[in-house]
Amino acid sequence: MSVQLVLATRNAKKLAELDRLLASAGLDVEILGSDAFSDLPEIEETGSTFAENSLIKARAVAAHTGLIAIADDSGLCVDALDGQPGIYSARWAGPGATDESNLDLVLEQIRDVEPAQRTAHFACAAALVLPSGEE
Repeated sequence: MSVQLVLATRNAKKLAELDRLLASAGLDVEILGSDAFSDLPEIEETGSTFAENSLIKARAVAAHTGLIAIADDSGLCVDALDGQPGIYSARWAGPGATDESNLDLVLEQIRDVEPAQRTAHFACAAALVLPSGEE
């Protein structure tokens, strides 16, 4: 019997990747995306860290669906910008920003930084919440 879980995303590529990983591990899991629940409200990410935001999303989805929920939050952390854009990566250039406009803004902000000092890392945090609320 297959276990159902919800990946708190509308990104089809993320769903396919998790499905592939679980299948390669021999796990019988049916993965549903947020789009499978038309009444799922938009979840406001009010945390101050990637971990907090992923937990906010997983809690909301588990509570709404009654299923195991997995969520992630990720972004680019630029050292010369004190770790920014960080949790604001997707909207760094403003509401409705594209990946390109966000990157353009970062490059503009570090234009005077020496190339050797233009370091950054990509951060990601994931959370899993059971229907019982256990994290």
